[in-house]
Amino acid sequence: MKLFRIIPVVAILLAGLVSGCSKSMDAYNSPEMMTPTTDAAALKAAKLPKGSVLKTVNMGLAGEFVILSKTGITDVYKSTVKGDVGSSPITGAAILLKCDEVTGTIYSVDAAGPACKVTNASRLTTAVKNMQTAYTDAAGRSNPNFMNLGAGNIGGKTLKAGLYKFTTAVIIPTNITISGSSTDVWIFQIAGTLKMSSAVRITLAGGALAKNIFWQTSGAVTLGTTSHFEGNILSQTGINLQTGASINGRMLAQTAVTLQQNAVTQP
Repeated sequence: MKLFRIIPVVAILLAGLVSGCSKSMDAYNSPEMMTPTTDAAALKAAKLPKGSVLKTVNMGLAGEFVILSKTGITDVYKSTVKGDVGSSPITGAAILLKCDEVTGTIYSVDAAGPACKVTNASRLTTAVKNMQTAYTDAAGRSNPNFMNLGAGNIGGKTLKAGLYKFTTAVIIPTNITISGSSTDVWIFQIAGTLKMSSAVRITLAGGALAKNIFWQTSGAVTLGTTSHFEGNILSQTGINLQTGASINGRMLAQTAVTLQQNAVTQP
């Protein structure tokens, strides 16, 4: 008799447990959970797992350069460049940096170029190949956490770790903060140009590191006068720094890099 009284109670408890699990799974698979974040309010509320959900972009030998281009480096004296510099396949004559502007090695494919240059065509060929592979890797990442954030205007925002995708140009008209831990990774996929206004700054917070930030751009990149930028730029076209702009990161361009009295530091 006692057994028959217990069975209905157990059945009721099991039914409640199954129902609760079903509701939890429905919530997890809801459109709100599956759809990439698209606005600033959702970005602020987003809670990504501790530690990055992204793998870093392997830049290979290109990562040993602070500036690497395919069609040359122009310069308005005097810039301050900390790290190795190179250009290939164009002749070293297209590297217009002076020796006293660079703390590092200037690599050339031939005997032309600054007097202090080191000729190493094979190293440059490998580095450029690795640069293109890194660009393809960053551009090919799927399932973005944030889609077309701010319709391409990310000024004033605090950016958490994750994959950002923009189908248009991106502008940074006011200061932004990139916030996360030292192991977090940020990848920005930009189908158009990237433009930062004059005197605007990117600030790192929470231990975020410039070496873990990747800006993959199909169009040209322009950093305005006296602006400050953080992260690695992987550009399919040119990277242009206006007078007094600075960057803590790398500039890897599949065309040219233009400097005008800038401070460039490899992270």
